[in-house]
Amino acid sequence: MQNRKGGLADRGVVDSYKKDCHKRATDRKPLEREDAMTSAFMPGFGNDFETEALPGALPRGQNSPQRCAYGLYAEQLSGSPFTAPRGENERSWLYRMRPSVRHTGRFQRVDVPYWKTAPCTDDHDMPLAQLRWGPPPMPNETTTFVTGIRTMTTAGDVNTQTGMAAHVFLVNESMVDDYFYNADAELLIVPQDGGLMVFTELGKMDVTPGEICIVPRGMKFKVELLNGPARGYLCENYGAKFTLPDRGPIGANCLANPRDFKTPIAAYEDKTAACRLTVKWCGKFFQTEIGHSPLDVVAWHGNYAPYKYDLRTFSPVGALMFDHPDPSIFTVMTAPSETPGTANIDFVIFPERWMVAENTFRPPWYHLNIMSEFMGLIYGVYDAKPDGFVPGGMSLHNCMLPHGPDLNAFTKASTETLKPEKLGGTMAFMFETRFPQHLTAYAANLETLQDDYIDCWAGLDKTFDGTP
Repeated sequence: MQNRKGGLADRGVVDSYKKDCHKRATDRKPLEREDAMTSAFMPGFGNDFETEALPGALPRGQNSPQRCAYGLYAEQLSGSPFTAPRGENERSWLYRMRPSVRHTGRFQRVDVPYWKTAPCTDDHDMPLAQLRWGPPPMPNETTTFVTGIRTMTTAGDVNTQTGMAAHVFLVNESMVDDYFYNADAELLIVPQDGGLMVFTELGKMDVTPGEICIVPRGMKFKVELLNGPARGYLCENYGAKFTLPDRGPIGANCLANPRDFKTPIAAYEDKTAACRLTVKWCGKFFQTEIGHSPLDVVAWHGNYAPYKYDLRTFSPVGALMFDHPDPSIFTVMTAPSETPGTANIDFVIFPERWMVAENTFRPPWYHLNIMSEFMGLIYGVYDAKPDGFVPGGMSLHNCMLPHGPDLNAFTKASTETLKPEKLGGTMAFMFETRFPQHLTAYAANLETLQDDYIDCWAGLDKTFDGTP
């Protein structure tokens, strides 16, 4: 299995895992398309992988030989300090046509006006509130994945590598000779409408609604459109990288299982043309002109790598008798902080599931939370907000602001006859952080901001009558 131009080949790890996975998920929500990338992945989370696009490109038994095969250069990409504990040490060895120092030249500042970074000093007069937006419209101007980013909230401080930013992306043009890497953060990409082909230094990932992908901090990539304009969500993680949460009493299985995460096999571009590389560094953007593609890695091995995950393979657990568990049981990935049990970011989903609890108010309960919650809806209906919260929309419930089901959801859940019920065809998610999320001017002035969102709780009046 070898393709000298596309570089889709590997030593025995190419499999049909994605196809099998989607077949099992058919009764939930199948992907819209299958293509040649179906088997171009290696399963597992945090594994030490190795892959080569040309036979013999990967050195045997060492990392940095005196002369690499095919005239390649050896280069290490480190995602952690050299002395990080073994279980937290992250690095990959790349064997490429040119070292990365040749993929940069003299930089110049460029303006990416809608992409904001914490701490953000945007000036607006939006008061404290629970907030909700409809889907943002596609811009009239041409936008790539980089220029189509629209920041909604920022939290923490990129300079101290704490916190995050929540964005939407609105893309109507592929990146052809443009490339990008983010020195500030790891990127969690969540398509909502339209698919993306994310071509990284270490391989290609087709990502469609219902799937997510991660691009590590410092890794070069470009994004192409699969089937027309695309919209979705982006979480920029300034802190420790995402990992799988501990399952505790749940044990070894369910939730997001490691085997369902997929890392691409080696793929490269051998292209000589006028190209541009944009770098985001401490909230500023810099661009350099180069005469070739930087995606020239022919082979690599290590554990610092991009990956994708199909959210429909998440195996939810829940209440089998009564009461409603904490939403933390739906955590797909967590980015830990220095405080145990307090995440820099939790990525949580609300997928299809059966509701069977007896004598129980089944939607999420009313609460105030020390964490701040940015939510989005990929498809379907969210059970706590059946009206007004639509696919492509967003909501923000900041630290210690009360929220919960709207009046219609409360009335239905409080009066209906309880029987086993399947919530089908739905996928909502949440970027949750321990930091307050500060609104950008773009978000405060977005035309789809729902000024009447607070009214969804009107009518939740006092029903107390003092009798048993």
